[in-house]
Amino acid sequence: MTKVKGQSLHKQSNPLADATHQLKILAEGPFKNGDLPLFKERIHQSLGQPLVAKKLEILQINVGYMCNQVCDHCHVDAGPDRKEIMTRATMEQCLEVIKTTKAQTLDLTGGAPEMNPNFRWFVVAARKAGIQEIIVRSNLTIIRAHKKYHDLPDFFKQHNIHVVSSMPHWTKDKTDKQRGSGVFEASIEALKQLNAVGYGQPNSGLQLDLVYNPSGAFLPADQNDLEADFKQRLRSDFGIEFGQLFAITNLPISRFLDFLIASDNYQDYMYRLVDAYNPAAAQSVMCTNTLSVSWDGALYDCDFNQMLQLPVAGSVRHIAHYQESLMEGRKIKVSQHCYGCTAGAGSSCQGSVA
Repeated sequence: MTKVKGQSLHKQSNPLADATHQLKILAEGPFKNGDLPLFKERIHQSLGQPLVAKKLEILQINVGYMCNQVCDHCHVDAGPDRKEIMTRATMEQCLEVIKTTKAQTLDLTGGAPEMNPNFRWFVVAARKAGIQEIIVRSNLTIIRAHKKYHDLPDFFKQHNIHVVSSMPHWTKDKTDKQRGSGVFEASIEALKQLNAVGYGQPNSGLQLDLVYNPSGAFLPADQNDLEADFKQRLRSDFGIEFGQLFAITNLPISRFLDFLIASDNYQDYMYRLVDAYNPAAAQSVMCTNTLSVSWDGALYDCDFNQMLQLPVAGSVRHIAHYQESLMEGRKIKVSQHCYGCTAGAGSSCQGSVA
């Protein structure tokens, strides 16, 4: 049985549970050689202008911070104690936008999005509203957590859900160290269930992708190399198949920021991100084609900004008042954490961008 690892920062009453405190640390340092260059200035130097929103392609909705896990790197600070859950009324407001938006993809995240009591209703309603692709970001262990979730693979298949699943490593020790005791075994069993209904199998049309986050204060290795290693080991050791691997850089916020400070790695990690700044990645960051909706309907440029309580620019800040014409071309809110999305090959919810 999967055992929850640790407690959320909110449960601990950790100062870093407060977004304002995180932003202050990101803005002030301290650093070895003076302040780091401001991200907004770096962007302007390399692109000749601030980041601005382009045509909306992905509507990413966080349906709640509740989760059956408490992972070390979690930027949402999710866990069983988090009670923030999107209501059906707010989901209905999202559906009104889905019916009119030009976005082709609905990206459902959490916490564990499946724990929202209206999750399945929302998926069915979104399909009826005409959305072309629905992504569900699953931690895998939720499928094994309770019998009421055991049929999720069948539900996903029925509605042709694109499943994107967390998988830190192909070995038990490294996975459980980051995500908790029993997570690896539960994840393997869940992947087998998904494979059994067709996910990850050639020509099935059922997309199953995995997400890799580094377990320490370093950037992910080459995404293609990691994918090849994951595929070889999961196939040979467990007979598991999947589509793509997304390598995502850990951003210095929430629990990962707490880890960086506690392990005395914060300064070095920030300099590592800045030194790895890639102008090509900066041109393709996810905030330019994605809009993030919080559990309470508030609008943000990305999921990371949501956690730092940096709302979108302009007068429209809630899904109930959404107007696509007012959102396109808006200036993206940035801070020092944004270096994480532009380091190396870049990082987004769909993995590397350059």
